[in-house]
Amino acid sequence: MRRLLLLPLPCLLAACRDGGVLDPQGPIAGAERLILINATAIMLVVVVPVILLTLAFAWYFRAGNARATYRPDWSYSGQIEMVVWSIPALVVILLAAVGWTGSHRLDPARPIECRGAPLRIQAVSLDWKWLFIYPEQHLALLNELLIPAGVPLEFETTSATVMNAFFIPQLGSQIYTMPGMTTHLNLLAERPGEYVGFSSHFSGDGFPDMRFAVHAVPAAQFSARLEQLRAGAQALDSAARAALAARAAEPVRVFRDADPQLYAQLLRSSVQ
Repeated sequence: MRRLLLLPLPCLLAACRDGGVLDPQGPIAGAERLILINATAIMLVVVVPVILLTLAFAWYFRAGNARATYRPDWSYSGQIEMVVWSIPALVVILLAAVGWTGSHRLDPARPIECRGAPLRIQAVSLDWKWLFIYPEQHLALLNELLIPAGVPLEFETTSATVMNAFFIPQLGSQIYTMPGMTTHLNLLAERPGEYVGFSSHFSGDGFPDMRFAVHAVPAAQFSARLEQLRAGAQALDSAARAALAARAAEPVRVFRDADPQLYAQLLRSSVQ
C-alpha cells in the first residue's frame, strides 16, 4: 500500500522540474500557484472526510457486524441535514472568496508594483509563429523573447490571423490574442533563467510549432544583449513582412529597423 501511495510522487516532481505552473519564477505565477493550492486544500476538506466516512460506514454496517443497528424506517435527521448542506455551502463560499479576490488582484492589465520603468513589448501571433516587437528599441524577435529580470513587463498582444493564447507558465497568466483587438498583460521574471512559452489554444495544423524560448537576463546586461542581437539582424522590410505572413513555421530570427507603427498596422490588417 505504501508503494502504491508513492507512485504519483515522480509525476509531481517531474512537473516541478519541467518548469510548469508548479515552479513559478515571478510574482504573478507565484500568486496563481497559491490560489491553486488554497482551492485544492479547501476542496480536500470535503473530499477526504467523504472518502474516509464512506469506507468507515461500509466497514461498520457490514452484514457480519452484529453491533450495527438496522433501522429500515429511519428517514430524516435535521442534524445530519444541517451538516450535509452547511459544509458544502462553506466550501463554495470560501472558493468564491478565493476566486473573487484573486481575479481582481491578478487582473492581467493591472501594472505590477516595482521600482523602475516597465519594458513595453508587443506580441503578435502569426501562422504559426510569434513575433515580439520592442517598439522603443526598434527591434523585433521571431519565436524568441528576451527580457530583463526584475523589470516589470507590459505586453500588448494581438493576432494577425486567428485567435491564439499567449502563455509562459513559469511567469503566469495565459491571455488570448485576438485579431483586431489588443489585450494587455503584465508579467515579471524575478530572476535570470530560461523559460518556455507557447500557444495554449489550438489554431491549425502548425499549432505544435508555436513555441518560443524566453531568455531572462540580468537587467544590467539587457541593453548589451539587444545590441548583440541587432548586429546580426536583418531589416524588417516589405519582403520580410511578406515572408512572415506565410502559413509556415519559422526558425528564430532577429529583425532590425522595426517600424514603431508595425503593431498598429498588423492590428488593422487583421480585420480587413
